[in-house]
Amino acid sequence: MIRDICKDEAFLARKAESAAIEDLSVAADLLETLEYHKDGCVGMAANMIGVNKRIIAFDNEGTYMVMFNPEIVKKSGPYDAEEGCLSLSGVRSARRWKSIKVRWQNEKFQERLKTFTGWTAQIIQHEIDHCEGIII
Repeated sequence: MIRDICKDEAFLARKAESAAIEDLSVAADLLETLEYHKDGCVGMAANMIGVNKRIIAFDNEGTYMVMFNPEIVKKSGPYDAEEGCLSLSGVRSARRWKSIKVRWQNEKFQERLKTFTGWTAQIIQHEIDHCEGIII
């Protein structure tokens, strides 16, 4: 189901709760909403659709990917970026990392660990910020 985009900064500033297997339907809604907004959006976190859970979905080099309970465990190569967000107006500055190692769970809640670089890494960092209640 395509959901409305949450623009409530007080809600967006809350740290997300851990996701569980019963949140698979939230991930499905997140993917549908992301695909609906694909012309102006490359990633979304569950709080952007009004659900305070640690779930992100993003364009991973042309294929959508979902992560449950993602966390960055290693990072290198800091740089400054300018980013936009469907939940916020305008473009804002953000400190990002060229390379990140992320631990997360897949849709079967199996743990995964992978290093991401470049644009994909930047998208993931933006969405994990949402999970942490960080408003860029």
